[in-house]
Amino acid sequence: MSKKIIFMGTPLFAVPILKSLYQNGYPISVVYTQPPQKSQRGQKINKSPIQGISETLNIDFRSPFTLKNNDEEYDFIKKLNADLAIVVAYGQIIPKEYLNLTKKGFINIHGSILPKWRGAAPIQRSIMNLDNEIGISIMKIVEELDSGPVSNIYKIKLDHNNNAQEISEKLSLLAAEKILDNVDDILDDKVKFFNQDHSKATYAQKIGKIEGKINWNDKALSILGKINGLFPTPGAFFNFNGERYKILKAEIGNGLGEIGEVLSDKLEIACGNNNSIKILEIQRQGKKPQKIGEFMLGSQIKKGSILSNV
Repeated sequence: MSKKIIFMGTPLFAVPILKSLYQNGYPISVVYTQPPQKSQRGQKINKSPIQGISETLNIDFRSPFTLKNNDEEYDFIKKLNADLAIVVAYGQIIPKEYLNLTKKGFINIHGSILPKWRGAAPIQRSIMNLDNEIGISIMKIVEELDSGPVSNIYKIKLDHNNNAQEISEKLSLLAAEKILDNVDDILDDKVKFFNQDHSKATYAQKIGKIEGKINWNDKALSILGKINGLFPTPGAFFNFNGERYKILKAEIGNGLGEIGEVLSDKLEIACGNNNSIKILEIQRQGKKPQKIGEFMLGSQIKKGSILSNV
């Protein structure tokens, strides 16, 4: 008798994983994803990346606004009598009454080395925290967020020059490869799940826009972690003469000067702890991203300017 798998995911991170399962012959009975979102100006409806790939692969998908108190979706999943549900950044809490509706439960692919960085923004928080390694954890979903038993953890080194988008792509491809063995073992009852050490749990709270504001008193490596961790959104930024500037790419420099001082015509800025940041790509508010050489040609920010923390 053929198996039935439910896949639940929404962002680009989940796409390679769904494609891997599909291309390797795993029977995806239905996909759940978040409903389309209106763009900021409301003129365009944006489908989730998972809805897009589901349509391309001709896989049935459903996009309810919520699963909570949703009798229609509960009954649908119950009648499906699926073997397993795989959840990857779905964007909704799975209500506890759903967790027993598949024979092997619900498993989650989480972008951290659990129990570290449970929650909404594990990749961003790991980069901002200057962690030396990051990974994916394959775990059973239980009622409490990201606290279920773990079957496998796969790690990669975290290069401080990589941004959140690059690390997300690496982890997604790693998960797309590793999920295949894990699904086989789970369906064949060959996998062992181990309880997390809850005393070591840390939480990756959702990123707020204001967190992107740079404090030049911080050391350069911490500022670089913020720039990379918050790329592409919401972005790390500073204000100068009433305008906001988002830093897209930077590297550590070795210049010395007053904190917040622009040290060169290439926009190297002095930071706390006697070090500096060299900005490589930047975006002025309302303008297109620019390489630093092009940006400086017409910029008000000159060598000797002081960037305050206002």
